[in-house]
Amino acid sequence: MLILPGRTVAPEDAVGLLLECHGRIRAFLTLARRIADAGGEQDEAVRDAAARVRRYFCEALPLHAQDEEESIVPRLRGREATVDAELETMAQEHREHSGPLTRLVSACEELTRDPARLPELAPTVRDATEELERHFADHLRREEAIIFPALRRLLVPSEDAALMREMRARRGVYPDLTAGATAAPR
Repeated sequence: MLILPGRTVAPEDAVGLLLECHGRIRAFLTLARRIADAGGEQDEAVRDAAARVRRYFCEALPLHAQDEEESIVPRLRGREATVDAELETMAQEHREHSGPLTRLVSACEELTRDPARLPELAPTVRDATEELERHFADHLRREEAIIFPALRRLLVPSEDAALMREMRARRGVYPDLTAGATAAPR
């Protein structure tokens, strides 16, 4: 089946938002693998799944990278040598993801237009997905082991709140000042 699980509980801090992003990266890689292995799925299911994978990796993943490079790096850089080294590694790995991401997105774009091409494009989807899974396995694990604990340890509550606002603003989610709720993205 070519579906993703839904959201559960709203995160309480920036690390919670980042962990949600990591969960989505893993979920969309799983969905991409399911596309490659689909074989007997209906064309419409393949088209929908490919469109969702393409959209996620073209729209949402770049926002996550911006969160890290534009909001996290400036707040953490210079505070601890171990964290600084990991921030440099993180930025380098973001650049290394581009090749397999481009191949996956291109194949999914083709499948969105013509899902009957799945037998021809499945090896490309599979290879790109496997490469991304290898890239992201260590990348996400190290962020979760080094950078995220540093955020919780080193940021004061007002810095964490500002980080959350920046991340949400990138996605078009702003506080609804009249009702105290959060407005949905456009």
